[in-house]
Amino acid sequence: MREKSYSLAVCSTLQSKLYDSDLYMSVEPQLETDMIPAVILMIIFWSTDLQAQSVSPPAQYSVRLVDGTTSCSGTVEVFYRGEWLGLCSEWWSMKVTKVLFRELDCGNVVSESRGPLAEDGRRGVRIFSRCRGHESSITQCDIIGGRGACNGRYYHHVTCSESVRLVDGAGLCSGRVEVKSNQSWASVCEADFDRQDAEVVCGELGCGAPAALQGGLYGEGEGQTWDNEFQCKGKESLLLDCDTSDRENNICLPGNAVGLTCSEPDDVRLVGGGSRCAGVVERYDQGEWRTVGSDWNQRDVAAVVCRQLGCGSTVSVLPGNTTRGFGVSCSGSESSLRECSRSYDLSPGLTVICSDLLVQPDISLTDSMGGVSRGHQGPEVFRGYSFTITCSTQPQYTGGSFLLTFTGSNRTQTQPAVNHSAAFLFPAADDSHQGNYRCVYDNHVFSHNFSSESELLSLTVTASRLTAFIIIIVVVLLILLTAITTFYLYYMATMRKRREQCEQHGSSCQRQCHGDGLSELQS
Repeated sequence: MREKSYSLAVCSTLQSKLYDSDLYMSVEPQLETDMIPAVILMIIFWSTDLQAQSVSPPAQYSVRLVDGTTSCSGTVEVFYRGEWLGLCSEWWSMKVTKVLFRELDCGNVVSESRGPLAEDGRRGVRIFSRCRGHESSITQCDIIGGRGACNGRYYHHVTCSESVRLVDGAGLCSGRVEVKSNQSWASVCEADFDRQDAEVVCGELGCGAPAALQGGLYGEGEGQTWDNEFQCKGKESLLLDCDTSDRENNICLPGNAVGLTCSEPDDVRLVGGGSRCAGVVERYDQGEWRTVGSDWNQRDVAAVVCRQLGCGSTVSVLPGNTTRGFGVSCSGSESSLRECSRSYDLSPGLTVICSDLLVQPDISLTDSMGGVSRGHQGPEVFRGYSFTITCSTQPQYTGGSFLLTFTGSNRTQTQPAVNHSAAFLFPAADDSHQGNYRCVYDNHVFSHNFSSESELLSLTVTASRLTAFIIIIVVVLLILLTAITTFYLYYMATMRKRREQCEQHGSSCQRQCHGDGLSELQS
C-alpha cells in the first residue's frame, strides 16, 4: 500500500506541474525525466491489481498434493485462512485418504506413509476427529489449525491411482472397475476385460491376486462405458499401459459392468508363534517389517489380522514383548489392517492367536503285502490283506494326538503323535472297512485346545487278485462251453431236417442224403 500511495502522489504532482502554464517552459526537460519512472511504476501496479482481481484465492479447506511423482501423490496440504498448510493428524486412516482423493477426483488409495516431521511452532492443519470415509470433501471432517497445531506430528504423504478405481466394494480391493476417460470415470464391460487385465488392476492398486471376476458383481455404473477392449499381458504396471483394440460390439448390455475382487495384500504377518496364525503382529511399512501395537480395542485389531491372514477367528490377544510399534486402532469390521486408523506414536506390541493355528494334517494309505492299488475312485485294498492308515502333520508343536474317524460309524481310534505322526494298522480288510476315513490332530498350546482335520480318504475293499483271476477263468470257460453247445445243437437240428426230407423223396434221395451226410461228416 505504501508503494501504491507513493505512485499516486507522484502522478498528482506531475499533473499539477503539467497544468501550471507559468512553469511549463521551465519544467519541460525535468518533466520528461520524471515521467519515465512514474509511468513504469503505474503500469506495474495496475497490472498487479488486474491479476489479483482476475485470480481468486482457493476456497477455505481446499486440498492439494505437493512434492509427489504424479498428480495423485504427494504430501497433503490444506488451504486454511489464506495460506497453504501441511495436514497432520494424531490418528490417520485410509478413510481420510479416501475423502482426499474423492475430492481430488483420483482413483483408489494405494498407500499412505509418514511425511516430513512438522517443525515446532510452524503453522499447520490437524484433523480433530476422524473422517468416516463417505464424506465428499475434507470440509465435512472436523479440522483445527494454526501455529503449533502439528507440533510433534508428521505430515502425511499419500499415493492413489490416477486412471483406474474400484467402487461400491466392501474394501479397498473390491468393487466395480472404472477407468478415467476424458476427465470422467467410465465402467468397463465384462467382454472387454479378462483375468490378465484383472492382474494388472490388482497390482496397480496395491492388492493381491484376482479372486473373483464377474459382470454385475458390484452393480452398474451411472456414467458412460469404456469403449475399448483391454489386451493386457499381465505384467504391465498400469492398466493404461496395456494394448487396447476397438470393441467388436459397441453395446454393453445391462448387468455386464465388470466387478473385481482382489485378495488382500501380503503386508501383515504373525511371527514367533510357531504358526502363520500365531505370533507378534507385524506390518510391512515403508520398506521394512514393523511391529504393530495398540493401547485399546486390541480384540478388534486381532479380528482384522486373523481375517486378513485367512486364519479364522481370534482366540486370544496376549501382551506383546518389550518391542513397541506404531499404534493401530480398528473397529473390527475392516477387511485389512491398512484400512484401520494408525498413529506414529509407539504402543505396546500385540501377540495374536487365531483359531486356525494348526496346519491341515495329511492322511495316507500303505501296506506291506501288495494288497493296495489305485482304482478309478481312489485307493482300493484287497479283501483279506492288511493295510495301514497314517496320519501326519508338520512339526509346529510337540505332543498332541491323532484321532482316526470312520464316516457313517461311531468307530474311532486315537493314538499319541510320535514324531508328528501316528499309524493305524488293520490286520485283514473286509467289507466293514470300506468307507471314508479322516485324521483329526489335537493339541493343547497357548493354554487353549486346537484341532485340525485332514481331507477325506475314500477306501474301497475288493476281491483279491487270485480270486479275481479264478473268476475270470471260470467266466471264459462258461463262454466257450456255451458256444460249443450252441454249435452242436444247431448241427444236429440241421441233420435231422435233411433226413426227414430224404425219407419223403424215396430211396435214391436217401442214398444222396446219406452221401451228403457222410461228406459233411468227413469234411
